Amino acid sequence: MSTDRNPNGAAANGTSDLISRNYIKWNGPGVEKTPPGEEEDIRAVANMINKIQAAQLNHHRHCYGGTHARTQGLVKGELIVGDLPPHLAQSMFANPGKYPVVLRYSTEPGDPALDDRIPQPRGLGMKIFHVAGEMFDEGKSFDTQDIEFNSTPALDLADAKTTKEIIDLRIKYGGNQKELYQHLEARKDTLLQKARDEVRNTHIESTRMYSQTAYRFGDYVAKYCLVPSSETQKKLYDEEVDPNSHPDNILSDWLQKYYADNDAEYLWQFQLCEDLEDQPVEYAGKAWDSEKYPWQTVARIVIPKQDSFIPARKTFWEDHMRLDPWHGLKSLQPLGGANRLRKVVYPASSAFRRKMNGRPEVHITSIDQIPDGGYVTGV
Repeated sequence: MSTDRNPNGAAANGTSDLISRNYIKWNGPGVEKTPPGEEEDIRAVANMINKIQAAQLNHHRHCYGGTHARTQGLVKGELIVGDLPPHLAQSMFANPGKYPVVLRYSTEPGDPALDDRIPQPRGLGMKIFHVAGEMFDEGKSFDTQDIEFNSTPALDLADAKTTKEIIDLRIKYGGNQKELYQHLEARKDTLLQKARDEVRNTHIESTRMYSQTAYRFGDYVAKYCLVPSSETQKKLYDEEVDPNSHPDNILSDWLQKYYADNDAEYLWQFQLCEDLEDQPVEYAGKAWDSEKYPWQTVARIVIPKQDSFIPARKTFWEDHMRLDPWHGLKSLQPLGGANRLRKVVYPASSAFRRKMNGRPEVHITSIDQIPDGGYVTGV
């Protein structure tokens, strides 16, 4: 995991050499290699996540997701796909079109009360509506595609084994950073693990967001990112959180003030895999070199000004919804060990949350089902 950098550079999109490159096929040899013991590691992680949720339940008297528990804002917008060259006209991007989307900004750890002034990775989850194509079995009854982003390009929980080891350390020593760091410094991936505490704490609306893990992209393998592209968003990049003067909810406050007066726009870019040694799929702890493997724009996301912190939206999402990259198109299949872990851990986390809160999970099929105000009713 590297610290955030200025996200406002343009992608080298549409040049002839990008069209003619030899991209790795998603089902080619060596793309996925399941290591021994992975199933046991994944089951252990699911239990650990439930343990974290139980601890937060005891503290807050309400159960949240095991990660990304703190909602910073929720907004509705539109995804716009234009004409693309053949290597980018993949999956749901094969034809021009427009799709309603809802986006949730969050902070990564599992504590919903985590102070915004503490530097940590930020997240962005996106649900796309009315998507056509063959879906995975669990999500085949609702035509939505779930997408996840994080503000760091590499994932510290890089595979199932690493995830089990790191979460175990966080549970044991998370309340004592000095002792936690002593254990992290004994690891070979020390810099990766400590980088989450060194991220640049800036306005979320100016922050570039990454998939971190690899996904099928139609015929190919890719990672993806969201790039803030309006001039107003870009100017906010220099605005950092001041722990001495800002309140503990500054990120939510900044988002709400931004969307009260401004539209937002993102470029959705994909980075295609060409070399499995240099662009590992199974190990998500390495960012793919964007100089060698450029980001290429496939769509725009446009978000009109609105209230980004409507209580009914927040409650509906947290109590009844979940985002899961295994809910969606087979042509956007999650790849690699970190994503195989999510296939087990996410449902386990959701089931525990619903049970403890006495709230049913709701699989919505229309953006209109997400409240724009008032009270959460009829669920």
